[in-house]
Amino acid sequence: MLNPQVLIVDDSKTIRSVISSELKKHSIDVTEAVNGIQGLDFTRTNHYDLVITDITMPGMDGYQLCTEIKKNPDTQSTPVIILSSNDRHEQIEKGFEVGAAAYVTKTKARKDLLPYVKEILNRAKLLRDKLVLVVDDSKYILNVVASGLTSAGFKVITATNGREAFDIASEVAPHLILSDINMPIMDGIQLCEKIQSHPGLSHIPFVIMSSGADRRTMRELLHKGASAFLVKPFNIDQLVITAEKLLSDHFQIILQQRELFKKERTLLMGSITSLIQALEARDSYTKGHSDTVSRLSVKIAERLGFNELDCERIAFAARLHDLGKIGIRDDILLKNGPLEDHEFAKIKEHPVLGADILNPIPSMEDIIPAVLHHHERMNGKGYPHGLIGEEIPLWARIISTADVYDALTTDRPYKKAFTHNHTMEFIKKISPDELCPECVKAFQAVMLEARVPLN
Repeated sequence: MLNPQVLIVDDSKTIRSVISSELKKHSIDVTEAVNGIQGLDFTRTNHYDLVITDITMPGMDGYQLCTEIKKNPDTQSTPVIILSSNDRHEQIEKGFEVGAAAYVTKTKARKDLLPYVKEILNRAKLLRDKLVLVVDDSKYILNVVASGLTSAGFKVITATNGREAFDIASEVAPHLILSDINMPIMDGIQLCEKIQSHPGLSHIPFVIMSSGADRRTMRELLHKGASAFLVKPFNIDQLVITAEKLLSDHFQIILQQRELFKKERTLLMGSITSLIQALEARDSYTKGHSDTVSRLSVKIAERLGFNELDCERIAFAARLHDLGKIGIRDDILLKNGPLEDHEFAKIKEHPVLGADILNPIPSMEDIIPAVLHHHERMNGKGYPHGLIGEEIPLWARIISTADVYDALTTDRPYKKAFTHNHTMEFIKKISPDELCPECVKAFQAVMLEARVPLN
């Protein structure tokens, strides 16, 4: 990963050296400019994540430099810190008026500058290129809001009513939605409700912009899932700060949740792996079965075009597909011979038992259907629910194909292993009545590419 790039503009070599030396200790790459004119030239030919500038310099002062940076569409999102020995209120105010992200006096620079630099760089990294959907039937409002957000470093798309906005959101999933209330075709309240009820969009922060809403309407919208409320006319800086805070908080929460999920998954995988090992230790014939089915399932999923995250979850589901057999008695599970009807009925309970074991664990929600339905058949003659065709979850159909292959090509108490070729012919024969044709076709391609069995 590239280090942050910071430009220091100051006519004092000593000041530049001191700041540069301190920033480099924190893996920040520094470029130095001796005045505002050189600094502006550098920003036009190079990308910087932050500019730190003095005010009083020959040729072009820091205020002019900041103004020029913010006027240029290519650099307007670059944050600027003004570093000055002047601590008069009007000078500080002017710094923020020209677009500075922070104003630090040189007397406090030793204590305050580095924390500001880190905060601004972290925020810029977190918010860089985040997509904001702005929804309003006023072209003027759309242009003003879009311009302000673009200057702050956001990417912006616009819509003129709720229906158009929902279609766009469904296609591109923005990171933040800003919406007016009163619009034709679909208003902001309806849009908020629709976004919140959509499982793929409900996590997106939703901000209402309105000129005439009363307190009751505000409370209603906040109850329906809106994250914030801005009353028109509002200051663009207020809008940008609101957007930055919502996205910063939102993504920090996501990062924290991701870390918690990783820890939970690690602990959970350890526990469940122990259960699987205990299960397979009961029966030497099925040792390694879950790992093989998992590996084959991922190959099929990759062939079908699943992304990396889905493949990871499919691998997890496949590893757990027979978890419910932990609840089947040994005299049935390990019987050396054909099963009686009542014994087979007990075996058929294992998908439900597996789903029941996983059901209390929130992070298992997406894989439970695959565990529960991996013995369903396309013709509806499978179990536990007799699902037909595409009623069967695709992950379950993938695992079922891999499961059949490994079961047939390994010795079991009641049969000898089939050869690879015999098994492939058998799988072709029972598709599409029992196995998903799409999954079987992908599996055949996987085996053809591998040239040798993957189990």
